[in-house]
Amino acid sequence: MSDPLLEPFELKHLTLRNRIFSSSHEPAYADAGMPTDRYRLYHEEKAKGGVALTMTAGSAVVAEDSPPSFGNLHAYDDEIVPWIQRLTDGVHEHGAACMIQITHLGRRTGWAGGDWLPVLAPSPIREPAHRSIPKEAEDWDIERIVAKYADAAERMQAGGMDGIELQSYGHLFDAWWSPGTNRRSDEWGGSFDNRLRFPWMVLEAVRDRVGPDFIIGLRMFIEESVPGGFDAEVGMDILGRLEAAALIDFINVAKGSIHNDVELTDVIPIHGMPAAPFLDFAGMVRSATNLAVLHAAKIDDVATARHAIREGKLDLVGMTRAQIADPHLVNKIISGREDQIRPCVGATYCLDRIYEAGEALCIHNAATSREATMPHVIEHADHTRRVVVIGAGPGGLEAARVAGERGHDVTVLEAMPWAGGQIRLAVRNPRRVDLIGIVDWRVKELERLGVDVRCDTFADADLVLSLQPDVVIVATGGLPQPPELESGIEHVATSWDVLGGDVTPTGRVLFYDDNGTHSALSAAEMIARSGADLEIVTPERMFGIEVGGMNHVPYARAFNETDTRISINQRVVTVRPEDGALCAEVGSDHSEHCSPRHVDHVIVDHGTQPMDELYFDLKPSSINLGAVDYGTLIDGRPQTLERNATGSFQLFRIGDAVAGRNIHAAIYDALRLVKDL
Repeated sequence: MSDPLLEPFELKHLTLRNRIFSSSHEPAYADAGMPTDRYRLYHEEKAKGGVALTMTAGSAVVAEDSPPSFGNLHAYDDEIVPWIQRLTDGVHEHGAACMIQITHLGRRTGWAGGDWLPVLAPSPIREPAHRSIPKEAEDWDIERIVAKYADAAERMQAGGMDGIELQSYGHLFDAWWSPGTNRRSDEWGGSFDNRLRFPWMVLEAVRDRVGPDFIIGLRMFIEESVPGGFDAEVGMDILGRLEAAALIDFINVAKGSIHNDVELTDVIPIHGMPAAPFLDFAGMVRSATNLAVLHAAKIDDVATARHAIREGKLDLVGMTRAQIADPHLVNKIISGREDQIRPCVGATYCLDRIYEAGEALCIHNAATSREATMPHVIEHADHTRRVVVIGAGPGGLEAARVAGERGHDVTVLEAMPWAGGQIRLAVRNPRRVDLIGIVDWRVKELERLGVDVRCDTFADADLVLSLQPDVVIVATGGLPQPPELESGIEHVATSWDVLGGDVTPTGRVLFYDDNGTHSALSAAEMIARSGADLEIVTPERMFGIEVGGMNHVPYARAFNETDTRISINQRVVTVRPEDGALCAEVGSDHSEHCSPRHVDHVIVDHGTQPMDELYFDLKPSSINLGAVDYGTLIDGRPQTLERNATGSFQLFRIGDAVAGRNIHAAIYDALRLVKDL
């Protein structure tokens, strides 16, 4: 029986080699608005990996008064055409089709950047997420932007794109037809037909410019699902009119609203939320239209994607974040290696990174977006070496996996009875249990590769040296680092104690978060949900300062629903016993004022400190004395430092054994140090 995912599909004149696509998204890899090599190689890798269609940009902006809010491409600039041509040539060379999404962001951006032009909307209603109050579009704005859309479409066609997709959710295009964002009473607002005028003018201008054969589609909210928005009946009416007018060739179905982080997280669900929440809704749309129907929303696994095609719910299924985790997903399906697909665990590190640090990264595939220097497919080494890895957290497991793929003789020594490191603590929060996929996938890969994993084994220098290693990777992680209190540290417990179940705080609980990461917020969430009377104190100007906006949402919801109090700009100074409980003095960097908190428990999170004793024990016996050549590390070249003529092995440490960072940092450390061994 043939696999429905691998059946070809005809989209107008274009034959797609299978049913899996990567939907439009903006990874923020552009250089001055151009899709240079990093951008191109990211999409080429998906084409190498077997995808039928990769859609670029999310979205490319068509006008200067749509300043990029997350690294968008500049579709309004003629200079983009040769860069687009390089990108499409690279994708086409590997057998995939390539399209691009274009847009005017409207109010979903800010005025204080780019050319400092006012943002624009049908009505001057501020979007909560980006906070700019837009200018109400005038007639000359409308004429100008319609022409800009057509110009941008022509550039994309000239650059070899197989088609374009217009963004029609939360941006300027659909703001005109939504009664929630179009409050006008002139010829551009009021009646339904008036509210459709601008989008129709855009599509007619684009179609006239690119001709009848070029593929045009919409990624569209069929239902807004918010007060004041439009419902599915209206959305289907709009879609029916678009189809009857032959203005579009496909519809990429979405549902919801993205005015704020809460709504955005419903549209793009994170871990702990249901998979494929809108698949049946998209199937309803497909049953009512003759247009090709595409859809992508937390379809992370092959079984769900296959179901979507087999049951006729979709024509093309988007597995976008799944291919950020594993761009070779399709080839693994084709070759019968589905069990080797690196899973998307829904951490949404990719999206949060765009806003927090200006680039999308996968939490556990460090090669994604670094294709110029980091391999997705590990090549076999010329000769076998003995590699010993101490620690089976995410970094140690990755080091062992890469060394195993290189064909080396690998031994992993882990003190605990199981692999996983701090991820085992993270998944004690039921909402975050999907993170265990980071561990489970690597454990299975190590079994496939024949790596010798020895759990319940405490490694000391004698044991490591007895294995006669050529390379030693110290991935021992870290331990909780206490905050610097003036006194009373002996009276506190840590977030690890809570997550691990060693401490169950009840009654009045003060949580001192001097870290701002998931470990703190996750432990606090568990305390709040347990029924304790919780206050969170942080010296930062917001809580969870290291947690991105989308992951922030479920924490904020938990604290709101449990009446948890959050005190910013404050820090715990001392803790002392008092009347059978504890008294914490809380002060601030902003003044000398302190106030007491009378509580039953004080929980703290101040990050981790390295467990590095074994590293320093081994250092004198190593060839490189633990040194790393940062220049070659950054360039992706092998480590060749020799600082000790009597040394017998190379020694490296990674992840939190170096300094407290995160999962991605540990995995990236491992990949770039081990890939050339």
